[in-house]
Amino acid sequence: MPTLTLTNLQITPLDAPLGAVVTGLDGTKSLAPEAILQLKQALRDYHILIFKNQHLNDEQFLNFSFNFGSLFVPPDNIPVLASQPGVTPVIIPVSNVDGGYTGTGELAFHSDHKWTPYPSSGSLLYALEVPSEGGDTSWLNLNLAYETLDESTKQQIADLQLITYNPFLNKPGEPRRKYREDKNITLISPVFPHPLVRTHPESGKKILYLDYTTEVEVVGLEPQEGKELIEQLRNHLHQPQFYYQHKWSVGDIVYWDNQSTLHYRQAFDPHQRRVMKRISLAGSRPF
Repeated sequence: MPTLTLTNLQITPLDAPLGAVVTGLDGTKSLAPEAILQLKQALRDYHILIFKNQHLNDEQFLNFSFNFGSLFVPPDNIPVLASQPGVTPVIIPVSNVDGGYTGTGELAFHSDHKWTPYPSSGSLLYALEVPSEGGDTSWLNLNLAYETLDESTKQQIADLQLITYNPFLNKPGEPRRKYREDKNITLISPVFPHPLVRTHPESGKKILYLDYTTEVEVVGLEPQEGKELIEQLRNHLHQPQFYYQHKWSVGDIVYWDNQSTLHYRQAFDPHQRRVMKRISLAGSRPF
């Protein structure tokens, strides 16, 4: 496959449904304008970028991330990972030690902040310590998932709106629903319908904007009809032909387009350390 070069910068597409590896880049140094533009175009083309062999402190990681956008800040009344009332950390520790978040279990395919009015455009995850096995992350190409739907289904879902309910409002131990069937449940947070078929704001590509397990509801459909449609679409999503599985190395930074991908975390041995840091970038209202 072709390799694009700009001075020392190399962007090499993976032999996978999405993703490219970036080498020849030092995240501690300022990037030339043309390099930033080339990386932004590569993200539109490949959906995830994997930067190898990085050695950044928190300030350098933040400065590197800001080449691609401003920080995602959720509304005060809409909790997300690691948020406390009125405060969300700039850099979130995704770790099973030292007060970090997400534990050691499997995390089903999802995109971040979909239940907010302006979901984040992307995130960067930086690996500092990795387990000897397990803990791999997979990313799923939602444009490819949409393009491979049959034409009848594309027409059926073209103008539908989807509500994704905030998983951080679930009470501990409470069963997790995949579809909201009971209309009598009192809402405890604002909800924000977004298109089920989203248009990428930069590439114009069509996206099947749905994750795999978070509770959802199709606006305007009766519960049984909506539930059956979402089950059909989720069964379509869950195919290996759409995703790439990444085995982490220390020093990896993966930057993913949160608008066009889902990501999944494999479980790992709780006796091993997995220490990462995440920065999420601001997005816009889906259309």
